[in-house]
Amino acid sequence: MSMTQEKLERLRKKYGSADAAHIHDPDFSRIREIAVREDLHTLPPYSGISTFLGMPYRPDAPGLEDFGGLDIGIVGIPMDLGVTNRSGARLGPRAVRSIERVGLYEHALRMSPLEHCRIADIGDVPLESRYNLETCHRNIEEFIQRMVDAGVVPLSVGGDHSVTLPILRALGRKQPVGLVHVDAHCDTGGAFEGTKFHHGGPFRQAVLDGVLDPERTVQIGIRGESEFLWEFSYDSGMTVLHAETVAEMGIDAVIAKTRDIVGAGPVYVSFDVDGLDPAFAPGTGTPEVGGLSTLDAIRLLRGLIGLDVVGGDVVEVAPQYDPSTNTAHAGAQMLFQILCLAAHAVQVRRKH
Repeated sequence: MSMTQEKLERLRKKYGSADAAHIHDPDFSRIREIAVREDLHTLPPYSGISTFLGMPYRPDAPGLEDFGGLDIGIVGIPMDLGVTNRSGARLGPRAVRSIERVGLYEHALRMSPLEHCRIADIGDVPLESRYNLETCHRNIEEFIQRMVDAGVVPLSVGGDHSVTLPILRALGRKQPVGLVHVDAHCDTGGAFEGTKFHHGGPFRQAVLDGVLDPERTVQIGIRGESEFLWEFSYDSGMTVLHAETVAEMGIDAVIAKTRDIVGAGPVYVSFDVDGLDPAFAPGTGTPEVGGLSTLDAIRLLRGLIGLDVVGGDVVEVAPQYDPSTNTAHAGAQMLFQILCLAAHAVQVRRKH
């Protein structure tokens, strides 16, 4: 149907003299009010201090017993002492913080995490050593444990994937958690060159520590030359969905299978950017061709809304291998999707 004069006059009357602050749709108007309330997206995105997803900056929160009453704290973990190939993920948190124009409103889910939750970037985990991996893991576990004890949901940006082990130790101390794990690698390998605390083995150790339930673990996007290292995934009862299986099943079927396996219990979401094809995320330590697209990954994460998400991370962003900044941008988008899941879960737990 072509534009009629009547329709044109209606649009002129409604929008002709309206400025950007005049929004008629109630959902869109509601989100704009949140942006103004939090002073987000009202200043040029390239001004001020860079924070994760443009969230309010609360470096004081870790010094407060209740973390300032936050529901969700986003924290950086700039540590990559556990890498087996290309180093550089220690710069991931800074790179993801620098990304603008991600967040506030999730159009497909029609939600803003800030609408019902108090969320802030609370800075980085203070690490005592830049040389000793075990010391760093202890620092991470102690910091995340303080967040958990204060009732704050931890969302982190690494750093290499070894950082997920101390996080799971804090979250699963009282009850093993389930796991949705997007990655090119299962990361259930054994000791490597004298240490079991590396980025290729956090989930084996988490199961052996009794903090991760393998029967409620789904590993999505697995591929590459390291398949022979992942015996533990199969033997422990984890569900492994290789990248080609994901393509054959389709994202909707992967979502349904994932939801069925993790069930209604507490679940952690861990997203390694090498789960994406290097066409979308070349800036990572162990890239593997044949991975997920960014759209497939976003659709997958959206499909997990309603799960009892108690924490999550985005890891292995190594920005120096990607001058385009696409990897950091993809990492920031995945962090936002996980934030939406966590915020929805906080709201549900509050009601119950």
